[in-house]
Amino acid sequence: HRERERERECEREIVCVCVREREMGGGGAAKGWLGQMGFTKSGGSINWYPGHMAAATRAIRQRLKLSDFVIEVRDARIPLSSANEDLQPMLSGKRRVIALNKQDLANRNLMHKWISYFNSHKQECLPINAHSRSSVHKLLDLVEFKLKEVMAREPTLLVMVLGVPNVGKSALINSIHQIALSRFPVQEKMKKARVGPLPGVTQDIAGFKIAHRPSVYVLDSPGVLVPSIPDIETGLKLALAGSVKDSVVGEERIAQYLLAVLNTRGTPLQWKHLVDRETKDPDHELENKPESVIRDLQNKGKKPRNKSNAYRVQDMVSEVQRTLCITLSEFSGSLEDESDLEILIEHQFEALQKALKIPHKTSEARIMVSKKFLTLFRTGKLGPVILDDVPDASDSVS
Repeated sequence: HRERERERECEREIVCVCVREREMGGGGAAKGWLGQMGFTKSGGSINWYPGHMAAATRAIRQRLKLSDFVIEVRDARIPLSSANEDLQPMLSGKRRVIALNKQDLANRNLMHKWISYFNSHKQECLPINAHSRSSVHKLLDLVEFKLKEVMAREPTLLVMVLGVPNVGKSALINSIHQIALSRFPVQEKMKKARVGPLPGVTQDIAGFKIAHRPSVYVLDSPGVLVPSIPDIETGLKLALAGSVKDSVVGEERIAQYLLAVLNTRGTPLQWKHLVDRETKDPDHELENKPESVIRDLQNKGKKPRNKSNAYRVQDMVSEVQRTLCITLSEFSGSLEDESDLEILIEHQFEALQKALKIPHKTSEARIMVSKKFLTLFRTGKLGPVILDDVPDASDSVS
């Protein structure tokens, strides 16, 4: 009887729980602001907590109590900043794996340090790419291994997927479904989770049966932030990664922060080869090339007239990288002085406007520069990066 009751209880949990707009209790307007341009934790807080997040958080807390396992999805570029601190006390007592999604956008040279950090705090961590079948397979294998003991005594298991907005939860759910179709004898047609580029796309808590014997259910959930993000830097990192809507913080301010991060880390100097290549003798490119290739290049002017979109994007990326490298190389101020840093960033905005071919007379030129620049970063065109710093070994882990 107890087993049947638990089965029915889990069946009820997989029914969508309405958290529609009529229950949201308000819009998504920001109640606070990040303040003036600041790049340290001494700044204020950001408050962006639409009514649907409050309702969703209450529903998530209720379902966490029933969950046998939790997949906490975080953005690999911000392994700590993308944690929902309000839920950590509950999560610390659950079987859990931290899935660092979007590993393809994160610096692989630093990823092993993060894995060591979480492992040192006895917290399972796995970098993944939610769009990669092999990557999601590894995650499922780990979940199954962690649940092996429970599977032997429980007929029904509940796995919950959660995280802050736009870390890739729904993409992961959809990938799990595709694998489950071939891996498990699923009894009913599965419903896909809605996926979108903006935070807040998933507004319901939806459940999906992915296996039986034992029955295993996976719950997707809306992305929820804490009611108040404690400091400017965390808020800017979340905004830069897309977990907070651009309109809340402002594209220009997010772009300013990105430039501050790149400059203070000296990242543009790593693109010096692009500057050197541009100033190199044009004939040098033809050295050691077969004569047929040289003739072909000369006949075509060395550049195809009708470039594909991929070529045009790559040219734009190279031009942006060259521009940032040159402006930082010529900078004579101190990167540790905020006033000097602001002057550099202002100069870089003007240079980027030219590099991105945005007319100076356009009234929204700076917004256009910011949007294009942020898009290049978010799609990984400027290279992989991890914005969070690995804490000292003595620091606590979320």
